[in-house]
Amino acid sequence: VAPSLPQWNALLADHSRAGRHADALALLPQLLTASEGLAPDRFTLPPAARSCGFLRGGAAAAGRQVHALAAKLGLPGDPFVGNSLVSMYGRCGRVEDAEKVFGGIPDASRNLVSWNALMAALSGDPRRGLELFRDCLVALGGMVDEATLVTVLPMCAALGWSETGRTVHGLAVKSGWDAAARVGNALVDMYAKCGELANAERAFPEAPSVVSWNVMLGAYARNHEAGAAFGLLRDMQIEEHGSVPADEITVLSVLPACSGPPELARLRELHAFTVRRGLDATGDKVPNALVAAYGRCGRLLHADRVFAGIRCKTVSSWNALIGAHAQQNSAAAIELFIQMTNACGLKPDGFSIGSLLMACADPKHLLHGKATHGFILRNGLEKDPIIRVSLLSAYIRCSRTEPLARVLFGAMEEKGEVSWNAMIAGYSQNGLPGESLQLFREMQSMEGHCSSVISATSALMACSELSAVRLGKEMHCFALKAGLCEDPFLSSSVIDMYSKCGFADDARSFFDRLKARDAKVSWTAMITGYAVNGLGKEAVELYGKMRREGVEPDEFTYLGLLMACGHAGMLEEGLHFFEEMRNHYHKIEPKLEHYGCIIGMLSRAGRFADAVALMAEMPQEPDAKILSSVLSACHIHGEAELGSEVADRLLELEPDKAEHYVLASNMYAGSRRWDEMRKVRKMLRDAGIAKDPGCSWIDVAGKVYSFVAGENTLPEMDEVRRMWLSLEERIREIGYVPNTTVVLHELEEEEKVEALRWHSEKQAIAFGLLRTAAPATVRVFKNIRMCKDCHNAARLISKVTGREIVVRDKKRFHHFRGGICSCGDYW
Repeated sequence: VAPSLPQWNALLADHSRAGRHADALALLPQLLTASEGLAPDRFTLPPAARSCGFLRGGAAAAGRQVHALAAKLGLPGDPFVGNSLVSMYGRCGRVEDAEKVFGGIPDASRNLVSWNALMAALSGDPRRGLELFRDCLVALGGMVDEATLVTVLPMCAALGWSETGRTVHGLAVKSGWDAAARVGNALVDMYAKCGELANAERAFPEAPSVVSWNVMLGAYARNHEAGAAFGLLRDMQIEEHGSVPADEITVLSVLPACSGPPELARLRELHAFTVRRGLDATGDKVPNALVAAYGRCGRLLHADRVFAGIRCKTVSSWNALIGAHAQQNSAAAIELFIQMTNACGLKPDGFSIGSLLMACADPKHLLHGKATHGFILRNGLEKDPIIRVSLLSAYIRCSRTEPLARVLFGAMEEKGEVSWNAMIAGYSQNGLPGESLQLFREMQSMEGHCSSVISATSALMACSELSAVRLGKEMHCFALKAGLCEDPFLSSSVIDMYSKCGFADDARSFFDRLKARDAKVSWTAMITGYAVNGLGKEAVELYGKMRREGVEPDEFTYLGLLMACGHAGMLEEGLHFFEEMRNHYHKIEPKLEHYGCIIGMLSRAGRFADAVALMAEMPQEPDAKILSSVLSACHIHGEAELGSEVADRLLELEPDKAEHYVLASNMYAGSRRWDEMRKVRKMLRDAGIAKDPGCSWIDVAGKVYSFVAGENTLPEMDEVRRMWLSLEERIREIGYVPNTTVVLHELEEEEKVEALRWHSEKQAIAFGLLRTAAPATVRVFKNIRMCKDCHNAARLISKVTGREIVVRDKKRFHHFRGGICSCGDYW
């Protein structure tokens, strides 16, 4: 007996549900050619459309044929068929077609399934997806189901919109869907990706499945909470939780938490765990991730051993090993790439080339980078977007003056958003803020290109580097108009820009107006902003408020606090926070920067024995910044013996930095050890390193005026000199005496006084007072550290003129008001 139409439909649906999609679609021609004259109906086409959505090759073409058949039969407006077509086009990535089909379904026939299908199709465009979600709530009176929630919550996570996510969470609770396992997992994931771990923990289900555990583990790992991640993994295995068996995804979720040397012990523990459970033998994903993790922790030998134990080494395995070596040993990474392609005959992919280019992203390896570029061209890989961006980044990092990155970028036929972002961010991060802003303007002028959070953040960083508050305010306005300020990272960049331009009050005003201040990145940015401006007490007060509002600090928060304490001479408070960081809460392992702050504070306070002891207990050798801060303190306290030892280590570590020779020379001169001073200066001359002259600049009415110590190049210099002599006379009346000890040259006393008189910041302050009217603030920027005499003079000038003077030197901001400096004369 020939099968009836219901039997055909049942067979087709059975194939589709079982994943036999090709077999399902093969039934359609047989049905159409059946001699009984059977015609597909509203139950035939949905499973066929579903199978089209899951087919890899030719899915879109097959889907269009099913759509055409539906149109021929007059069924596209049927909600059952229409919903399946919307879902099919969404899975095929044809969003416009999905929207057209959705629009063809009569309003009265659209149900929640219809809306869910289109929202799923728009998952790659979360802004539009959430707009559709709002329309859905209006159309259906707030009705949602499990599919709605698990589609919308990842959109909130992708945008970092925690406030919208909380609203969706409320809908889930109201509708009773919050208890569903998939919804609970989506809530945990959303809160974690928005940086709200406390809410993620609250959303964690009471009876979690292995999927729930994995989602929470991934949340901790993404937020760099290694201790919490490993603690949860142990909880997962104990009896009271039913000893949920870990799987491959569990290990892959935890491994990203092992992001540096401090997590090496935990990484070894996890490696042993995977071996005991046999999870390293289920495929290559776990071993590959272990190789990458050992690379991040700086243990290349361990990475090599894990790689050697992989039975079937895929391109992904080689990529993991090349990436691990690229971070520390570029020559080895290049050799491994050659071995992979030549000896093993494997074809590299975009990640292989990306890792190789990361190894070449250094001026020393520019030739290797060019050779890699040649390999890319010979193999036709230059159109791969990942490779193109990696190549751009490598050229930018290889040389600030090398035009290859710009030439390569200019030659691109299609410049995507990622390419623009790479160029703008690359210039901003590599000391070329002017070029970064120029590129940002170019992107804005291009039709079809609009700025993203990444490009706008990079442009704000460039404004910070240039101390260009006018441009920064323009960028702030632009971000507001573009609706980007809701992003916590961009809002933090706005705070950073105002802070680094010396406008701490404006930064705080913006911070206080933030709708959602629950992102710790915003609090950390404001605390660090106070630190840069020498406002230590304000930073500590804000930290207290942060804790009272339930926001947990991280390593960056503590770094901002330690910087603030260091800049304000708050040693005891700094030691307290350092101890709190190490022994309380999540027991954060101090990084080199944290140790540097404490060592700098101890040295500046004259506690050299404690500073030296802390350097000895550090897990890493002190870097040039730490040694430089100790040497500077030795100069202040006349600690010549220790200073001499530190100077030798510093010059050995970075022999090409003129500032280190100058600091050592000044230390010896301050201790009247003239022979050692002459020896260091001879070393500087013999090395052929040019010393940057002291320079100050000031922005008046949009024009920047520069001043160099002792020079007389501006037409207004006669006025400036007269103004300074008048100011000097007024401040002498209230106690100013030139501090000639800061002149570290063998000169007569009168010559030293004359040299002090024409320091660049004094010229800039005088010019600012000449060209601006009260009560405008005079803002001066300087490329080297402010000397004691200029600091004292500026403090007294603020008193006699009643004007606020702000000076940003190489170390920090000094806000002079009424004869008092924000640094408390401690810098």
